[in-house]
Amino acid sequence: MIQDIAPYNFDNQYKNLKPSDDSFVISIKDGNVLLPEGKEETFPVFGQVKNLIDDYEYLFSIDNKSFYLSEDSVGLQGYKYVSKEIFRTLKPKHMAFAGVTAIHIKKWYNDNRYCGQCGNTLSHDKKQRVLRCNSCGNTVYPRIDPAVIVAVTNGNKLLLTRYKNRAYKRYSLIAGFNEIGESMEETVKREVMEEAGVKVKNIRYYKSQPWGFADDILMGYFCEVDGDDTITMDEEELSEAVWVERNKISVEFDDLSLTNEMIFLFKEGKNK
Repeated sequence: MIQDIAPYNFDNQYKNLKPSDDSFVISIKDGNVLLPEGKEETFPVFGQVKNLIDDYEYLFSIDNKSFYLSEDSVGLQGYKYVSKEIFRTLKPKHMAFAGVTAIHIKKWYNDNRYCGQCGNTLSHDKKQRVLRCNSCGNTVYPRIDPAVIVAVTNGNKLLLTRYKNRAYKRYSLIAGFNEIGESMEETVKREVMEEAGVKVKNIRYYKSQPWGFADDILMGYFCEVDGDDTITMDEEELSEAVWVERNKISVEFDDLSLTNEMIFLFKEGKNK
């Protein structure tokens, strides 16, 4: 998955550090990211852009190499702004993970410029990753939305779905956000019922994944259909929901998402 970047080590502890000339700068404008044209090398370094930017904020480090976020628009020869979707296929993978995580943090900054209690401007804390109101003392921590990814099995078949009215058109699994007052297992039951109209049992946690594309922390579960396997699809959310036999699953492995990994575990008979 995208966060599995070993042998590289990701350190997300906030540090009040100034960049060195070889620190990476991730410049984001209108949801697009500054990257070199036609190369796999990623992100300019501070020495290239320090005379072009006024604003930057420490993000994290990977193997003691610091990354900074800049909200300034940068005109740098040989570079251009491209869609964040490039991080689904960008190599090397640890740089793709850095880009997705920066996108997550940038969106949090954008959505929290003003205090929700008194309306004054929020400022960056210098000791931890938090936004603080110097007027009323309100603090705002990064937004992380808990969600479930659910692989519903039916003997030798897996429930696969396609989203409706989304750019992503490949097969996926049942997914949805945790609601206030729910356990994650209750979210699994509700989402499967809402999207496919079937009951489930034997809910088993698999693993989690940070998913910066949508500000989520995804939690994967396997479960089994309980009783009637007739699908009643949510036509507002999905364009397709079908039972697919193990040996007919044609999804290709992408080493990116929790969804993809869970589908392949089932396809190879390793989901037990």
